[in-house]
Amino acid sequence: MAIQPGEKLPNATFTTMGSDGPAPITSDEVFKGKKVVLFAVPGAFTPTCHRNHLPGFLENIDIFKEKGVDTVAVVSVNDVFVMNAWAEATGAKDKILFLADGSAEFTKALGLEMDASGFGMGVRSQRYAMIVDDGTVTTLKIEDSPGQAVTSGASSILEAL
Repeated sequence: MAIQPGEKLPNATFTTMGSDGPAPITSDEVFKGKKVVLFAVPGAFTPTCHRNHLPGFLENIDIFKEKGVDTVAVVSVNDVFVMNAWAEATGAKDKILFLADGSAEFTKALGLEMDASGFGMGVRSQRYAMIVDDGTVTTLKIEDSPGQAVTSGASSILEAL
């Protein structure tokens, strides 16, 4: 069963690209004592993720900050090198926190994994967005179809803040 609003996020370790290369970052470092908007995509550079989902969060980053959000982060079941290349290609590197969940451990712990083997992608994350306050999910919006970014889009999350 998927995580629900009111529940604490599981402990996890993600990978980010630091100045000296790949670096671990824990869920406590990302979420503890902060208001975070976390959105998840099935894959970096995939059409909906690249053209529709991420751009809305990037374009509205200042509005998220004005509404009291400390961090906007994106997580995907991709390796840190792909996530870093995506951050650089989109111009979002220093604005959005890119979290690699390479083995889908966080995604599975949330109960939000999907089987994308039919597309040659293996286990991936469902497309969703959540508002997390000090490690507790307050809002969760999961897309019915991974090819859409409406329910979990930036506009929907801004309305929920």
